[in-house]
Amino acid sequence: MAILVLFFALWEVAGRLKWIDVLLFSYPSKVFAQIWKDAVSGELWGHLGVTVGETVVGFLLGTIVGTLLAVLIWWSPFLSKVLDPYMVVFNSMPKVALGPIFIVMFGAGFMAITITTLSITVIVTTLVVYNAFKEVDPNLVKVVRTFGGTRRQIFNQVILPASFPTIISTLKVNVGMAWVGVIVGEFLVAKMGLGYLIIYGFQVFNFTLVLASLIIIAVVATAMYQLVVYIERKLLAHRQ
Repeated sequence: MAILVLFFALWEVAGRLKWIDVLLFSYPSKVFAQIWKDAVSGELWGHLGVTVGETVVGFLLGTIVGTLLAVLIWWSPFLSKVLDPYMVVFNSMPKVALGPIFIVMFGAGFMAITITTLSITVIVTTLVVYNAFKEVDPNLVKVVRTFGGTRRQIFNQVILPASFPTIISTLKVNVGMAWVGVIVGEFLVAKMGLGYLIIYGFQVFNFTLVLASLIIIAVVATAMYQLVVYIERKLLAHRQ
């Protein structure tokens, strides 16, 4: 916290003394005044609500779909051989480049933004969870198989319990990934949301608005991350 306060103090001094270009970098008092003005007028809450809603949807769907896809790939050796290399290739592709394709396919709106977010969160979740499944001690699997355990029993009694901490930890990764996907999507198509405010600020050379939006994103994303950490702690404690 002390480092953050020092950073804002130095930023304010640098702006006031013209050590930096205030047109580009503004200064904290002006940025926070912008946030306060938008909050009091009510303009902020509509944009914030849209972005947070899209992020929550992308986060939840990405986690659920990615985990289910990882289970499906583990369950079918054929799918594992077929999809594994393609997932790595798809994960390496710049998702911004896919944005225009999603716009053409799903229209310029909520669906395109959600699909852009899912293109990031689903593949990351699938790769992380599937690798966790593969890294489970094979001796444990052999024990269950020796006693006549079915593939379902192996998954329920060995794979899933051993991978549970990794699945929960994936939630923390997906919070950041969901925010990235939503903001990228809003850059491309949105007429509401914090990503839209950033683009609009650049278009009208209102960099104070840009920085205000970035600070709001940082604060809300941190709050969501801490909430996920709290949920993770509770789930792991309950499991133990």
